Amino acid sequence: MRDLHMHTVYSDGKNTPEEMILEAIARGLDCVGISDHSHAVSDECGMTPEGTLAYRAEMARLKEKYAGQIRVLCGLERDIWSDDTLDYDYVIGSVHTIRMPDGHYVCVDWTPEHLKEKVEQYFGGDWYAMTEQYFATVARVAEVTKCDIIGHFDLVTKFNEGYCLFDERDPRYVRAWQAAADVLLKTGKPFEVNTGAISRGYRTQPYPAPEIRKYILERGGELLMSSDAHSKDRIAFQFEKWEASLTGR
Repeated sequence: MRDLHMHTVYSDGKNTPEEMILEAIARGLDCVGISDHSHAVSDECGMTPEGTLAYRAEMARLKEKYAGQIRVLCGLERDIWSDDTLDYDYVIGSVHTIRMPDGHYVCVDWTPEHLKEKVEQYFGGDWYAMTEQYFATVARVAEVTKCDIIGHFDLVTKFNEGYCLFDERDPRYVRAWQAAADVLLKTGKPFEVNTGAISRGYRTQPYPAPEIRKYILERGGELLMSSDAHSKDRIAFQFEKWEASLTGR
């Protein structure tokens, strides 16, 4: 068993990489990947350039230290607006923000209040216009980030439990995510089934939504589990509950 999406004190996590690795060993994982947030102009949670170098050095040390106990990978969650071009064992490509014509960024997963304010400011209250721009950005994530894994494909729904902000069945929303999925499916990159928003109390389903997972599988796409853990107690969160969804069961 493996978990390749987790964050540490080098970005916005609560534990050190070593603490995360020790917990992964205790949970019986065969492979653990740390994937702290890349430096990005749009992301206050990302590492600084100096912090990135320190992170890579620490991960190299830990790889060697725990080589006989667990396979340790040094990954990166590379935001689409990142300027990090260094090589990693793997890269998760993600979109957390939408870039607006005035140079500002709309963060889709900061707080619901922030998102509501920005939808009014930039989209005239049209939630579907916002999601259309979000998924148009997501469609470019593999090309721009050169990622190995597509991160939380429909992150834009983080605060939309029970369709409280917009209806995910609306044709405009469905067309937007399908268009992005079609582009990314052509790359052959796997999409993660991310339980992070469940562990933090925002959602009752992992990303992506069930209908999106079904769409991906029906078109030959691959899914893999990830926890997006920001603390050691959330590693491999609910994997046993959702692993059947990797094959559509």
